[in-house]
Amino acid sequence: MLLGVPIMGIISAEKTGHTNMANRADMFSLFGRMMDDALLQIDHQSVIINANHGAVRLLGEHLMGASLTQRLIYSELMEDLERCVASNEITEFAAIPSNNEYHHIQGKIMPFGNESLLVLLMDMTLQHNLEKMRRDFVANVSHELRSPLTSLIGFVETLQNSPDIEQNMLERFLKIMEEESRRMSRLIDDLMSLSRVEVDEHIAPTGKVFIRTLLTSVIASLNNRAIKTGHVINLDDKRVHISEEPIVRGEVDEITEVFHNLIDNALKYSYSKSIITVEMSDTTSGQIIIDIINRGDGIEERHIPRLTERFYRVDKGRSRQMGGTGLGLAIVKHIVNKHRGQLIITSQLKEVTKFRVMIPYFHTLLSGLRGGDDPA
Repeated sequence: MLLGVPIMGIISAEKTGHTNMANRADMFSLFGRMMDDALLQIDHQSVIINANHGAVRLLGEHLMGASLTQRLIYSELMEDLERCVASNEITEFAAIPSNNEYHHIQGKIMPFGNESLLVLLMDMTLQHNLEKMRRDFVANVSHELRSPLTSLIGFVETLQNSPDIEQNMLERFLKIMEEESRRMSRLIDDLMSLSRVEVDEHIAPTGKVFIRTLLTSVIASLNNRAIKTGHVINLDDKRVHISEEPIVRGEVDEITEVFHNLIDNALKYSYSKSIITVEMSDTTSGQIIIDIINRGDGIEERHIPRLTERFYRVDKGRSRQMGGTGLGLAIVKHIVNKHRGQLIITSQLKEVTKFRVMIPYFHTLLSGLRGGDDPA
């Protein structure tokens, strides 16, 4: 498309060959410069005569004189060229560039004069990946819901067919059914939360969040759980202006969800009776840093880049056993992105795991701080 008009339609008059070669070259140059998509002129043997910058970006350097069949992975290209010439009509195809097998191309071929053809190549990789993500997401949600639903249906059928079931067995079944129902409820709640934050991710928050007060509240809400497992949660303020309440631009409920999820994960995956540290520091560029630090089994380095993917779990069985939905860190990532911040995860096996959140201050509280490096 060019200025809302299909490029192939604009040049369709060239199929008849009424204009000379110089005019066609000028037309190719004009439209080629104005297009982001790849545009090539080839002869009937697929040899490339001309190419715009979009084609170079997509297919690589040294295109002139090369065969398009060597630059695209598509076995039926020559047949499509012959069909296009014979029918004098636009032919569409799908292919993969030979220099990057992870890209997906939608192509169109049309006659351009008597001895050449135009090839328009549109990079559809993003659309292809988004569609794959959508399919994977639907499949994952279906799987996550199917397991507890299957369990519930099984217990309901058992109870219906066993009117004289013993009381202790009945209580056991009802307890499992309650757990599975709560699991589905958590999943639906997390799905709704993720959906909301993804829709609004591009909208910068405008409210004020008092971070130290918020962290103190989150820690207090999790203290009973910590006591049961022998954990201690410490809040350590290492900021330069420790007497001032740190304020960030954000939404209170969303920032609360971030740190509730991260501290909750620290409780789940750290050694029992260990210390979880919530450490605050700041940068010279006007950001507050909040580190959630725990000691546990740790996370293998190969898993770390994928931890914020939806439904990605390092240990699926352990995560489900602890009530995880596989969406918590995805929600955290999107909320941090919305607040124009960063989420950085580091871990050493059998040692320290650190989840670092960096968020800009509402306004600079560091006027007295000059020079020096950001804390590591």
